[in-house]
Amino acid sequence: MNTEEWKQAEKALSSMEVMKQGTNDPVTIEGESNDLRCIGIGTDAAVFVYEPLPHYAYKLYAAEALPKKEAEIRVYRSLQGSPYFPTFYGAGERYVAISRESGMTLYDCLLYGVPVPRQVIDDVEAARSFVREKGLNPRDIHLKNVLLQNGRGKVLDVSEYIQSGNDRRWEHLLWAYDNVYPLIEGKKLPLWVLEAVKNGYYRLDPSSVNLQEFAERIKKLFFNR
Repeated sequence: MNTEEWKQAEKALSSMEVMKQGTNDPVTIEGESNDLRCIGIGTDAAVFVYEPLPHYAYKLYAAEALPKKEAEIRVYRSLQGSPYFPTFYGAGERYVAISRESGMTLYDCLLYGVPVPRQVIDDVEAARSFVREKGLNPRDIHLKNVLLQNGRGKVLDVSEYIQSGNDRRWEHLLWAYDNVYPLIEGKKLPLWVLEAVKNGYYRLDPSSVNLQEFAERIKKLFFNR
């Protein structure tokens, strides 16, 4: 494989513009390319596949989020060789090129009723330990940043690992997996329910949230019918 073949997508990527909308709102995209297909949208960037080279994924950043792109490059270089994260190939002015990873996000698993095995949780825990061994801080790990891949877990989006502090998002998900997920495993959850729970969670103070109380409130609102 040509070690820099990923650069062949640069012309197509240059025709696309990603615009940030808000702290927790997805970006919007302008532009057009017959060779690019968007496979994911976040709050800072959009992820594209370049059809002639489908084994790469290109994370194209909004202008305001370019510092996160530089952070992501630093982190990927530190995590090189780990099986828990995508492979980093290189970067352009507004994007990073990584391996395209197959599988469903944990968010989609809930949406489509696909069971999430304990091995996925264990893999994320191992990934977090590996990140700490490299002197980094595993933050921003949530349902849309973890893939179910052949029964194993793979973690996406490492751009916040240079930041300090614990956002406690993964700890809260771990609690929910042990205490709430057994009640809904294999069941399809409506999109509006997932979004309502997510938006309700964003309004909580992560440092003092009572997860049991929050879970009971969600259960009464959406499942006691």
